[in-house]
Amino acid sequence: MTQPLITNDAVVFGLLALCLGFVFYTSSIQTGFWKKLYSVVPAVLMCYLLPSILSSLGIISDATSNLYFMASRYLLPAALVLLTLSIDLKAIANLGGKALIMFLTGSIGIIIGGPLAILIVSIFSPETLDGVGFDAVWRGLSTIAGSWIGGGANQAAMLEIFKYNPEKYGALVLVDIVVANVWMAILLLGVGRTRQLDRWLKADVSSIETLKTKVSAFTEKIARIPTLKDYMMLLFFGFAAVGLSHFFGDHISDFLVENVDTVRNKESFLSFLGEEFFWMVVLATSVGIALSFTKAKNYEGAGASKIGGMFIYILVATIGMKMDLGKVLENPGLLAIGFIWITIHALLLILVAKWIKAPYFFLAVGSQANVGGAASAPVVAAEFHPSLASVGVLLSVLGYVVGTFGALLCAYLMEIASKV
Repeated sequence: MTQPLITNDAVVFGLLALCLGFVFYTSSIQTGFWKKLYSVVPAVLMCYLLPSILSSLGIISDATSNLYFMASRYLLPAALVLLTLSIDLKAIANLGGKALIMFLTGSIGIIIGGPLAILIVSIFSPETLDGVGFDAVWRGLSTIAGSWIGGGANQAAMLEIFKYNPEKYGALVLVDIVVANVWMAILLLGVGRTRQLDRWLKADVSSIETLKTKVSAFTEKIARIPTLKDYMMLLFFGFAAVGLSHFFGDHISDFLVENVDTVRNKESFLSFLGEEFFWMVVLATSVGIALSFTKAKNYEGAGASKIGGMFIYILVATIGMKMDLGKVLENPGLLAIGFIWITIHALLLILVAKWIKAPYFFLAVGSQANVGGAASAPVVAAEFHPSLASVGVLLSVLGYVVGTFGALLCAYLMEIASKV
């Protein structure tokens, strides 16, 4: 592997901060070129794209950096707490069952999309599916199914279960990252056209508007000029919860692995319960929800969700580092499977959304709760409105629960398809 120009994480972090500052400053300009650019390309997409360009040019590299680990393990749980601090569970429940239907539709789209993509690619590029035993491509694709239905913990479980050749695994990781990021970019482009899309879907958005109005009214009511005490309390809420979620998450996962056979067995669909990251996300979210029933929710008036959003955008930039644009066409056959797979997922979501008249918000967040997980679903949800980030958080937790079971089903279907 070629060393990037910059390997010092302090310098890399400074470059990521430069990218984020550049995007937020230029996106605030309401005239000329920048206004036209950001009317087409969402600011959050630029926050992914600029770090990926730096990575593609060999200036920085995720392979030599620990920043993604830092952001996903420290900043993400703190963000989950601060974003759910003022959550209104009753208002979210009033959104109805369409959010859950769209999430499950997204999961089904991944489960059936994998084997269908294999069948399609086998027609015009059968050599892509070459490989026997632990080199069988379907085994590697099972890790993508785990990632796209649940998350990293489920992906790791699939690698353990089907034991795909580690030397070839990197190509599958690339397909996962490239296709998932391209799909998220498409979803984000749709955010700017939400009204037109909702009209086409004939969607009833009244429950979403009610939630936004209610949360906005609450925020205005408690808004104040933050003091140093406010910021220190937000630091306390966020990072005390990070410590608790890591402490108890480690102990819970260790206990389950040591004492529960179905968790210890990597081939079990309950193996995700042995992953510290899963418990970290669940516990941090639970702390945020618990705080929402106390006076701590009033700290939203001091900017809790804004600081949470800042942490999320740092995570976004570190995710952007993972995508090397120069490697996009290195594995055209595997990329073809990935793009056909995600297209089937998208078409099924659109079909069901049109049928049940679900808002585009449910389509986008239901998809990202599967494909992107806890790192991306809140980002996409917050692009619609900051008050909606918690919906993405809750659905992404559900993704971890169904991820391994759904990925196992998908893997066995892909095995059958590869032998047809």
